[in-house]
Amino acid sequence: MKRKVAIQGFGGSFHEQAARSFYSALDGNVPEIIECATFDGLYDAMSGGVADSAVMAIENTVSGGLLPNFELLRKNKVQIKGEIFLRIEQNLMALPGQDIRDISEVRSHYMAINQTRPFFKQYPHIRLVESEDTAKSAADIALGGLRGVGAIASSLAAEQYGLEILAPGIETYKQNFTRFLILDDALEVSVEKVDKVSLCFTLPHTPGSLAHILTILSFYGMNLTRIQSLPIPGREWQYFFYVDLKFDSYERYTQSITAIRPLMEDLDILGEYVAAV
Repeated sequence: MKRKVAIQGFGGSFHEQAARSFYSALDGNVPEIIECATFDGLYDAMSGGVADSAVMAIENTVSGGLLPNFELLRKNKVQIKGEIFLRIEQNLMALPGQDIRDISEVRSHYMAINQTRPFFKQYPHIRLVESEDTAKSAADIALGGLRGVGAIASSLAAEQYGLEILAPGIETYKQNFTRFLILDDALEVSVEKVDKVSLCFTLPHTPGSLAHILTILSFYGMNLTRIQSLPIPGREWQYFFYVDLKFDSYERYTQSITAIRPLMEDLDILGEYVAAV
């Protein structure tokens, strides 16, 4: 029986690429993809039994963090059980039998357009139009038989919707990666392999409270790979801190948690997992 994995967006998206890559490497099986219109919908799909797990983007090396998704991690108690970094290669595609000179309009998500805008400066006749999703732009062209219209999307989208790639890899920055989190309570991760954790905590509104925590984590050999703060609604100038830590010793990690917990007002462990890099 295929694992059902929820993604935000449409089939052929980078979310689907990430889901396929992670779970195929895990057990050799390509999962069934459950499309969700929003990131909140990932959790609805899991809680409603429609999906077994979900893959959710959390940050990109070019555009930064997806801040609303940090809040979703805190509010929903599904544990992070893995991560995958996917290189984002943007491709210009259209119905077969055309070339770039035939294209007058290109559709895609605003982020994909922003990542490829310099490429289109050499084609001033092409109008760039923002859409809700990269893969849906490709699907709309295929389903509508739209000639003269292109899409910026993944190679998987071109394959799934029968489009021809007119120009591969048109993104400006080639070192463009998105980090996706694996949300899967049923997935068991061996303690012997765990080397990364995601935490969320709040601190007393006193001078040096965050510096004190970071000093303790450093003492225990914890490598801080990300820290993100978001306001606490109703508590002016106070924040939730979202932190990712890498470590070599699970024992030292648990000791560090024991040491910092009394200094915090709240501490949620969002997931312990194997780092992708």
